[in-house]
Amino acid sequence: MVNPSRSSIVAEGQLEIAEFKGKEIRKVLHDDEWYFSVVDVIGAIVETASPSRYWGDLKVKLVSEETGDELYDFIVKLKMPSQDGKDRPTDAANTETVFRIIQSIPSKKAEPFKRWLARVGYERILEFQNPDIAIKRAVLDYKIKGYGDEWIEARVRSILVRNELVGEWDERGISEPSEFAILTNDVHEGTFGLGVQPHKRYKNLKKGHNLRDHMTDLELLFTALGEKSTVNIAVATDAQGFDENRSAAIEGGKVSGVARKALESKTGKRVVSDGNFLPNKTGQNRLKP
Repeated sequence: MVNPSRSSIVAEGQLEIAEFKGKEIRKVLHDDEWYFSVVDVIGAIVETASPSRYWGDLKVKLVSEETGDELYDFIVKLKMPSQDGKDRPTDAANTETVFRIIQSIPSKKAEPFKRWLARVGYERILEFQNPDIAIKRAVLDYKIKGYGDEWIEARVRSILVRNELVGEWDERGISEPSEFAILTNDVHEGTFGLGVQPHKRYKNLKKGHNLRDHMTDLELLFTALGEKSTVNIAVATDAQGFDENRSAAIEGGKVSGVARKALESKTGKRVVSDGNFLPNKTGQNRLKP
């Protein structure tokens, strides 16, 4: 398993949803590379009512060709959420393999998609080698998407604090993805009074959406406070192993939760927002208040 502390923004197995000309493309981090849903790629560049059927026919054609078997060896099954919301094994390929698949597809969208894929697909390699690149890329991407400077500052701060926390957990004996998820939820629940998944549902987000990319700047600041408090408590108590670090996570969340409640009592406004940064009917991305 990849050491989570080495990942600047995403971790092994994490799902994200990218977008190419209005088409959503699921991608999963696997072996330190982005693997893209092949069906989604086809749906983005081919005018077809059934990308799945198109891919099925194309697979038969590729396998019948001289290099088809070799190409198909590089396609892996990774779990991704389907239309019914359940995780299902999905044909996925890394950037190089997707490039090779596209060569077999006649489409006017192929060339612009290749340029898009080169940027999105290889960014993980650069980020892994130099975390500063990840931060700079994140800032640029957020600016392009229309986020304000104050929000971006809060988001970058939350990324840095998150990296520190994950690194601390890794050093203190937390190794399983399920353990990271439980501890993260403990901090989150203590901070906001609800867990990560209920928070996502409150914001009307899908499974592949990154909750923190849809938080308000206040939500981000309290998230960072909870996680930074957890780091300090874990260090102060020299927490080791899952149980001790879970106690530190719960206490860290409580610290942020107390601060949140104090602000809410002074302003009369709830910190947790149902706003998100999904495109509205006009296609504009704007976080609702």
